[in-house]
Amino acid sequence: MTARAGNARLVDGYTLVVFDLDGVIYLIDRPIPGAVEAVGRLHAEGRSVAYATNNASRRSSEVADLLTGMGVPARPEEVLTSAAATAELLRDRLPTGAPVLVVGAEALRAELRAVGLRPVTTVDENPAAVAQGYGPDVGWADLAEASLAVRAGAPWYATNTDRTLPSPRGPLPGNGSLVAVLRTALGRDPDVVVGKPEPALFTTAARRAGAGRTLVVGDRLDTDIEGARRAGLDCLLVLTGVSDVPELLAAPERRRPTYVSTDLVGLFEPAEVVRVPGEPDVGGWSATVADDGLLLDGAGRPLDALAALCAVAWSTGAGARVRAASPAAERALSALGLAD
Repeated sequence: MTARAGNARLVDGYTLVVFDLDGVIYLIDRPIPGAVEAVGRLHAEGRSVAYATNNASRRSSEVADLLTGMGVPARPEEVLTSAAATAELLRDRLPTGAPVLVVGAEALRAELRAVGLRPVTTVDENPAAVAQGYGPDVGWADLAEASLAVRAGAPWYATNTDRTLPSPRGPLPGNGSLVAVLRTALGRDPDVVVGKPEPALFTTAARRAGAGRTLVVGDRLDTDIEGARRAGLDCLLVLTGVSDVPELLAAPERRRPTYVSTDLVGLFEPAEVVRVPGEPDVGGWSATVADDGLLLDGAGRPLDALAALCAVAWSTGAGARVRAASPAAERALSALGLAD
């Protein structure tokens, strides 16, 4: 018996599918193989989709244009960005025209202007708040002005705290790394973090879609999966971005997904997705605790092996060190990125 019984497609159990973008649909500006086809298939079946991203360097309309240019038709109202969510939150808390010191890309400034606030760049302009988001051109001078403004009493809003951004060359510093600079300088955390793992982006998407079940698809345990769980939603981890199998096996309860798939094919093919955790003995595999970690024996699908390993790792805290007790187990561990 497999960890995902029967031949039902995962997607058939949900009314809305909410995708993270970087690491799920694309890497920076290149579509991930199979992503365009997967979203196209959802559209062809008349299913509702939305996109929720912590990246604050593009506006919702720009993200929609980017997706459409990749072959994924998208409307601005389907895209929820942490920049737009931050602007809306500040709009609700500040008077119209209030100055906000911005650390980040032009997209964050544009979102603030769109809700009637005034972006500024220096502490001398008496900002009513500091809004910090990712921007590739953020430098020391920007961080210095933000530090001075926060010390002067301006509340500090971070669009997100992603430590890294995925890229074809490997993970790159994200907004969380820039937030860490100010955290070190100020000796404290931001007053408000808007993006994932906070649940607002996901709950907003689900509310817009109305009745029915929502599935969140992400590549990061610390943002997408934790955020979905905080929102009370089922979630699928795809292994096309940041989080890998060793991180999954060591994940605390708040960051454990409902399902795992190698890529978005798992939405449609029952053989390409698994519910986690499974049982220690599932799909021809047996996972047990060994002296130095976990031991995998048997033969079967690598994803079923993963479900068995999650069952033991999560229930015992044995961690991500796994040894193979059979040739098939060696091949499975290699496929899962767990080979020594």
